[in-house]
Amino acid sequence: MQDGHARRAFITGGSTGIGRCIAETLARDGCDVGVFYQGTPEEGRAVTERIESFGRRAFWRVGDVRETSDVHSAIEAFTAEMGGLDILVNNAGIFRDQVIWKMTDQQWREVIDVDLTGVFHCARAAVPALRANGWGAVVNISSINGMRGRFGQTNYAAAKAGVIGLTKSLAKELARFNVTVNAVAPGLIDTDAVAAMPDEAKKVSLQEILVGRVGTVEDVAEAVAFLCSDRARFITGEVIRVDGGQYV
Repeated sequence: MQDGHARRAFITGGSTGIGRCIAETLARDGCDVGVFYQGTPEEGRAVTERIESFGRRAFWRVGDVRETSDVHSAIEAFTAEMGGLDILVNNAGIFRDQVIWKMTDQQWREVIDVDLTGVFHCARAAVPALRANGWGAVVNISSINGMRGRFGQTNYAAAKAGVIGLTKSLAKELARFNVTVNAVAPGLIDTDAVAAMPDEAKKVSLQEILVGRVGTVEDVAEAVAFLCSDRARFITGEVIRVDGGQYV
C-alpha cells in the first residue's frame, strides 16, 4: 500500500499471454489493475473478471501503443477512474521475423514502432502521475535477444535493445521522484508466439536453456511483481533475465 490506497497498475498488452498473467499476479498481490491492448472486448472482459475475482478494481481499454492519442486517452481515463497511477508495465510487443536481406521497411517499422516507440509513448504519458505520487515503479519487458541478438530478428533485437537503453536512462531521470525503472528480459517462454515458432528453432532454443525446460508466463509475471513491490525498492536501472540460463 502507498498512502493507504491499493497500488494502481497499468499494463500494456495485458489481455493475453505474459501481459494477462502479469495483470492477474499484480491483482493477486493487492493492486487495482488496468489493461490496454489490441484485441476483442471479450478479452478485456475476461481479464477484468479475473482481476475482480481477487477483490480488486479493474479497467480495460482497446487501443494502439503506436498512437499517442490512444495512449494518453487510456492513461488519463485510468488515472481518473482509479484516482492515480503507481505502476506501469510496458509489455506490448510483436514479432515480424525475417533475415535482413528479405526484411521489408514495413516489417522493420512495425516492430520498432510497437516494441520501442510504444514504450516511449506510454512512459511519457505515465510519468506526470508517477512524479506526482513521489513513489512508483516502471517495468519494461525486453528480451534476452535484445542483449545478444538472434538470427532473423534484427528488428526485434534492435527494439528490445532500445528498451534496455530507455530503461536505464529513465531510471536516472525518475530516481529523484522515488520511481524505480527496471526491465525484465525473458528467454523462451510458453506463449502463442513461441508455439508458432518452427519446430527446429524451438529445439535449438530449448538446448540453450540450462534448466532444461521452456519458461512459463508465471515465471515472468513473478519477476515483474517483485520489481513492483517494496522488496525491490533499492533496485533500479537493472535488467533481470528470466530465461532459465539461456543467455549464459
